Amino acid sequence: MTDDVPEPPSEYRLGELAEAAGVPVRTLRYYQERKLLPPPRRVGRIGLYSAEHLARLRMIASLLERGHTLEGIRELLAAWEEGRDIATVLGVEKAVTAPWSTETPVTMPLAELVALFPGEADTGAIERAVELGLLRIDGDRVTHWSRRQLDATVTLVRAGVPLAKVLEVSLHLQRAMDDLAARFVGLITGHVVGTFDADGLDETLARLRPGAQVSVEAGFARAMDRQVRTAIERVLADLAESRE
Repeated sequence: MTDDVPEPPSEYRLGELAEAAGVPVRTLRYYQERKLLPPPRRVGRIGLYSAEHLARLRMIASLLERGHTLEGIRELLAAWEEGRDIATVLGVEKAVTAPWSTETPVTMPLAELVALFPGEADTGAIERAVELGLLRIDGDRVTHWSRRQLDATVTLVRAGVPLAKVLEVSLHLQRAMDDLAARFVGLITGHVVGTFDADGLDETLARLRPGAQVSVEAGFARAMDRQVRTAIERVLADLAESRE
């Protein structure tokens, strides 16, 4: 003998819809005010919501989890209602926002991290690293976003560079990288997005990622060559002047 599984209701009242979607009633009302949720079918003074309303609420929740704003979600839904395939719309979004970073995070006890920087990793330095997004602290454990960058920081500090100075350079590096990334994004959105469907765009961006990363790494290496050469010439000139 098998248990009968009740069929989901074909229509919901407001409270029932909120319970089925797992959101507060006030949230549903807010979505209606923002035109994210279509109005219900009216039977007298009672509003009845369909399975389509529930599906839309679940879609909104999924998009919020993926980092979309409510305004962005409203625009996506509007595109859907205008006849565009929502799968294509979401596919393009997924292709464009797929992670570019392949860095491996590293997690360790906070005391172990502090031991990597004797006399340097005080409370102020830890708080600064958290502000910069380099570290995330969870109780007595800490996660650095990149094993490679952590190793590089340890090498610099052990060579004599103060940790505070490394963190200061990290701030400037982030700003420079944000500006550079914005320029690359401008190239992609201005000349690539819109010329492919979702599948074609995903494949194209997969090919572009290595090229963008190589361009940045090669450009930085070339800049370092110029800067190091200039610095050495300046030091040699100072030494020559001091011997005269």
